[in-house]
Amino acid sequence: MTVSASPTAPASVSAAHRVSAHARWELRLLLRNGEQILVMFVIPLVLLIALTFARGGDVDGQAPIVMAVSLMATCVTSLAIGTGFERRSGALKFLATTPLSRLDLLLAKAVATALLSAISIAAIALVSVLLGWRPVVNIPGAILAIALGGLAFAAWAVFLAGALRAEAVLALANGIFIVLIVFGGVVIATSAMPGPIGAIIALLPSAALASAMTASLSTGAFPGTQLLLLLGWAAIAAFLARRTFTWD
Repeated sequence: MTVSASPTAPASVSAAHRVSAHARWELRLLLRNGEQILVMFVIPLVLLIALTFARGGDVDGQAPIVMAVSLMATCVTSLAIGTGFERRSGALKFLATTPLSRLDLLLAKAVATALLSAISIAAIALVSVLLGWRPVVNIPGAILAIALGGLAFAAWAVFLAGALRAEAVLALANGIFIVLIVFGGVVIATSAMPGPIGAIIALLPSAALASAMTASLSTGAFPGTQLLLLLGWAAIAAFLARRTFTWD
């Protein structure tokens, strides 16, 4: 009997079908996990309401920032920790016995993460509108910011999950997430930091994502520089992830 990560999938099935089937399986697992729902939906929505009221009802300025936080939580914390513990438990080694290739697995995880990110961002947008958000949107800029930001952080998550033990991934992913949110140009804008420090922090993917989201959703500007930064971070992480990621 052939073992499959998703409903029965013979080896002759196309790569697209393998990826889509496993992506649906991954998405169902994520949506059934209460801890993941807390990280990806509840905490960002609480943060949105808290920041909006703490900053004088400025939901226009806070909505893009919280969307960046949600995207990072989904693509770094959730993906890195989940994949790390799948490696430790042997789940990934089990998947290696199926027709699913390593590239199929990574693509499926990327698709599932992207779909979950889209759902989370849509929920934040809905609550923001109820709080009075009236965005000035640069649609191409916003789409590219979400896509490149998600790709960059997801690639770094896979790199961490493939390079470290599960316990180290758990500690490091959570630590990196908190540090980037507080000191990485997200909650505290780089413009509010001392000049040289702000200029360095602005090069981080967290600051680039927050700035790109703010520009494309608050002012309607196209964040070209920030998108190039995110593309560079994504390329570096993808190269490292492809070289280091193993089934076990």
